[in-house]
Amino acid sequence: MDINVIRGLATLAAFIAFISVVCWAYSKKRKDDFDQAAALPFADEPQPEKVSRQEGATEQ
Repeated sequence: MDINVIRGLATLAAFIAFISVVCWAYSKKRKDDFDQAAALPFADEPQPEKVSRQEGATEQ
């Protein structure tokens, strides 16, 4: 085998892997999991009602 054939096969394998990851990421089965993961940074933030009550109590 020539080096160019090996390079072509490697490029083809990388392209197939890329398409596979894209299909996996945009599949409808994964939407709920990704929505939950996207909300994780906000999980520790207090609710706006709780913050306003605490601020109102400290001002008086």
